[in-house]
Amino acid sequence: MRRNGRVADALLALLSRDWVGVPVAVLVLVVGVGVGLVGGGAGWLVALGCLVVAAGVVLAVGAARHLVLVGRGAGAGGAPGRLVGVGGRRMHVLAEGVAGDGPTVVWMPGGHAPGEEFGQLHAMMAARTRSVLVDRFGSGWSDVGPFPRTTAAEAEELVAALEAAGERGPYVFVGHSFGGLLVANAARRRPDVVAGLVLLDPTPLEVIAFAPPNRLVAGMRRDFLLTAVRHLFGVHRGRGRGGRTGHFCAAASIFAELSPTGLAEVGWETVVYDGDLGDLPLVLVIPRDLTGGDTVLAAARDAAEAERIGRFYLGARTRYLAASTASRVVHTPAGTGHDFPTEEPGFVVGVVADLLSELRGLSP
Repeated sequence: MRRNGRVADALLALLSRDWVGVPVAVLVLVVGVGVGLVGGGAGWLVALGCLVVAAGVVLAVGAARHLVLVGRGAGAGGAPGRLVGVGGRRMHVLAEGVAGDGPTVVWMPGGHAPGEEFGQLHAMMAARTRSVLVDRFGSGWSDVGPFPRTTAAEAEELVAALEAAGERGPYVFVGHSFGGLLVANAARRRPDVVAGLVLLDPTPLEVIAFAPPNRLVAGMRRDFLLTAVRHLFGVHRGRGRGGRTGHFCAAASIFAELSPTGLAEVGWETVVYDGDLGDLPLVLVIPRDLTGGDTVLAAARDAAEAERIGRFYLGARTRYLAASTASRVVHTPAGTGHDFPTEEPGFVVGVVADLLSELRGLSP
């Protein structure tokens, strides 16, 4: 299994290089010319060679377009924060506001999104205290970083980036979804720099291991890979800094964990078990119901199984409460689902501010 993983990591590392489309296009052109020359008088081989050459030209034009768009995106303006060295590569850290006598707030959005996904929350919090956004390797302004991308590695890189940027703990880590799993891992590894955790409907790994198949999650890694290939040959869609293929490759790499087989390989390093966080103040913020959860319920064969799936997901949502003896749950406003941080940013900032006030009151 690991051997296959090393091959996949090597391919992702190659695909993450924005220039690799050029030699691929050249190779196709050479093959096309070769087929035409070898064909001699065979008309069908000459025609095939012409088709391959035409495909090579299209790929070459697309690869050149991709490099132009990447260059244009990189030149659209400097990074808003600092690029700091972590393991010989650069990570982007944007820190604003004044901490005063309280902890610094560090945000981590879900998926493998860049820190700017929480830009609104960051701006609101920076008006109250010190607030920090960090781009994981392979997102935002940060370098792509080594492969494979793993939650365990990114937890260590997060703390290293904060230290390299000169930020001083203690920190309150705030993470949403997959970002919640990441900051919980960072807290387990470095409890000395963490004052508290706010987990915004964090990913419970029981869902990956035991839930019925989720077509949305299963398809995400494939979609990231396909998007990387499309961008490599100039088919850019949506926003982003020129659509760097490394961003999609990094996401595809780390999402390999989100499968039963992937989790089996990294479980001991990635799962935050009962009691792992001691008495660290932990606020679990979750919806009361499965609003917006039609995708997971779609796996049910009948009403009875739908009810069982609902119980499973609602129960799994609370698992992080057992990680600390100082945990509590806060429910999101009625009608909100998993994406409540973007739907109710004021509510989220209020929850974090409440924890900051409590921590200030506990300080000697």
